[in-house]
Amino acid sequence: MADTDRLTGAARELGGKIQGAVGDLTGSHRDSAEGRFREAQGAAENAYGQAKDSVRHAADRAQDYAGHAADRAQDYAEDARDYAEDAYERGSHYLRRGTRQVSHQVAEYPLASLVIAGLVGFGVGLLVNANRD
Repeated sequence: MADTDRLTGAARELGGKIQGAVGDLTGSHRDSAEGRFREAQGAAENAYGQAKDSVRHAADRAQDYAGHAADRAQDYAEDARDYAEDAYERGSHYLRRGTRQVSHQVAEYPLASLVIAGLVGFGVGLLVNANRD
């Protein structure tokens, strides 16, 4: 939609051209000068309206770009949430599976499990004691 300043500016510019031409034809310096002045005013008003239209158009485009960027960001956030939920479910599954495997090994080889647990405890104790020194 064209700005009203563009429309009135174009009309004033045309009117000024006509008045200036009539002043030139009739030899009236006053009408000729006044017509040129109105023509210049109309051109300036038209340019101002064009600038307003350009700014309005740029603002609309910026708003559209921002809306698209927000939509994409929301899509990425949803994808990240889905990925995190999937990773949590897989981690829970592997934890349960590992717990069952360890429980099975401990039940099948209780003495070896006790020795391994003792060695791990001894190793952790050494590490803790070494950090104190």
